[in-house]
This record gives sequence, C-alpha cells and structure tokens, in this order.
Amino acid sequence: MRRGSAARYTSKAWPPRAARQLLLATLVLLLAACASSPHRRQPTFTTSHSALADLPPRAPSAASAGAANDILFRAIGLVGTPYRWGGNTPAGGFDCSGLVDYIYRTAARIELPRTSRDMAVMDGQKVRRMTQLASGDLVFFDIDGAISHVGVYVGKGRFVHAPNSGGTVRLDDIDGPYWGGHFAYGKRLLD
Repeated sequence: MRRGSAARYTSKAWPPRAARQLLLATLVLLLAACASSPHRRQPTFTTSHSALADLPPRAPSAASAGAANDILFRAIGLVGTPYRWGGNTPAGGFDCSGLVDYIYRTAARIELPRTSRDMAVMDGQKVRRMTQLASGDLVFFDIDGAISHVGVYVGKGRFVHAPNSGGTVRLDDIDGPYWGGHFAYGKRLLD
C-alpha cells in the first residue's frame, strides 16, 4: 500500500496540478505586465496659445502648395507615435530628425540628412522670423549653443516634432515658453 500511494503522488496526480498552477500563475503575471504602463504618457495635443494662431495660413509657393499639404498631413498623422532615439519609422518610433526625414521622404520624396545639425546646413531658404514660416518648413532649435532639435511647421503657430525620450510625437506652439526661447530659424525646402 505504501508503494502504491507514493507512486500515485509522484508520477500521476501531483505534477499535472502543479504544472497547471504554474501555468496559470505565469499567465496572470503576463497579463498584468501587458496591462500596466511603464510610464505616464505625455499629451500629444494641447490647446494652442500661440500668438501666431490668427495669422493667415502660408504655403511656400503656389507651385509647391500640394507638396506642403502632403507634408503637413503626414506630420499630423504621426502625432502620438512613440519617441525612440535613433528611430525613423512609425513601427519603430522616431527621434526628431528621423521623424522629419520620414515625413519628407514619404510625402515629398525628398531625402534629408540623418541629424538635425546636418539638416540645418543643407541648401534652402532660411526663414529667420516665426511670422514668416510657411506650412512644411523645417524649424530648428538651438539648445545649449548648437542646433540639436528639428520639427515641421504646420501653420497657425504650431509644429510637429518628436521631443524627448519617454514621450511621443506631438504638436506644440512654436512660440511657447520653451520652444520660443530656443527657436533658431526655419528652412524652406519646397520653393
């Protein structure tokens, strides 16, 4: 009798029950991990408080208005995409220059350099005043004495960009407290 009861617990009844419990516990942990958020998401759209919001919309030129429109719709369509340093696709996420290159490459078939600094020195008309920016212009920001951030101006005082690690592509006021203080210039590539 002793022999039969030991065999019953070690080879037939106990392992399947333990395996089911272990499997159940693993599934519960996986579901809990999938349901949790690793960080608090930042808002991707806020109400505009831009002093430029009442300016009439500007396109670079009549000849390039269609390309500018495609660029601005592509840019706005990517709002909410996660930030990822070195990223350059919607599936993989974007950093600032990867976002801008993707927008121009897919909406206007214009390939741009990989970094914001290299984009800043390429040929194109410099736009020094925010009031003169047109939809589709690149906008550059000087942070700590060098161009280190780029976005796409969409009009009405707003631009789309991939601002920081842990965040998402978002729409911000170009003349807001932070970005307005760091604005260097715009660059028009479509004329």
